[in-house]
Amino acid sequence: MIGGLSLVWLLTVFAVAAAVAVAASVRATALADIIADRTRLGEAMVGGLLLGGATSLAGVVVSVSAASGGDASFAVSNAVGGIAAQTLFLAFADTLHKNANLEHAAAEPANLFQAVMLLILLSLPIAAIAGPDIAYFGVHPVSIIMFLVYLYGVHLSSQVSDQPMWRPVETHETRHDEPEDATEAQKSARRPAMIFVALVAVMGLSGWIISQVGATFIARYGLSSSLVGALMTAVITSLPELVTTLVAVRRGALQLAVGGIIGGNTFDTLFLVASDVAYRDGSIFEAATQNDLYWLATGMLMTAILLGGLILRQRNGPGRIGIESVLIMAVYACAVGVEIAGLQG
Repeated sequence: MIGGLSLVWLLTVFAVAAAVAVAASVRATALADIIADRTRLGEAMVGGLLLGGATSLAGVVVSVSAASGGDASFAVSNAVGGIAAQTLFLAFADTLHKNANLEHAAAEPANLFQAVMLLILLSLPIAAIAGPDIAYFGVHPVSIIMFLVYLYGVHLSSQVSDQPMWRPVETHETRHDEPEDATEAQKSARRPAMIFVALVAVMGLSGWIISQVGATFIARYGLSSSLVGALMTAVITSLPELVTTLVAVRRGALQLAVGGIIGGNTFDTLFLVASDVAYRDGSIFEAATQNDLYWLATGMLMTAILLGGLILRQRNGPGRIGIESVLIMAVYACAVGVEIAGLQG
């Protein structure tokens, strides 16, 4: 049905689906902060696992839909393009936090560990793409390894959060993860959790609509799958992460903001696992293109820069952003330039 719409209606449906996903994410961010306080799991853990996974749902729907339709490049580029876009959003959020560099103020061991885990998970698809074509029942062994690494990494992240073996140096700009209301932790998390699940379903439906519009653009107008995936659907489905990050920063939930991006990116690597299962023409890694590999490398580079910023904890004056944010913006701009240049070539 969506494939038969005119260009104007396609853009309208695309915009409405994106707006619904963003609106749901705004409410989800506030609920995630409440859930973090009431369950005492902490902002970094809830941001990295609960909020990060929820806001990534629209993106995973896009990748799985593309893979099941046989477009491997669309599925892969949407996944890894979203990781790059979301890391860029954290650099944007740094401009809103005026007291100090965001990565300095949101010092949290769990975020550091998840960034390392993200680098590991991004390196595995590169190994699969560069290695021999191996698939059992159409699924590459790396997909199973990635899933197991993710599960084990979540377990270790919980340990790092609950029983950290080291803590960052305290400064005047360090923001502590504490409930805003002392009585908040005494309340039940059941009702906000149920509303949160309903919002997740809405974001998932929005993702499916966006995937159908993206596939129509590829088929009707002959656009590159990697271009549509990395710069169109990936950015649009990542808008909830942008909104949740900005809202979290404005609320002062800095660990939630940083953890939501890093945790969301970590969850996004599972897009590739789900897409490999949905892709029935062999391993999706074997079908990936050089452009997809390029965006994987871009995601790794941007994550490494972010991790360096979290460790360095540069102290800037009010209104200034960290050097890592500047570098992240520059790397993403270069990646977009290369993608567009390749299209013109």
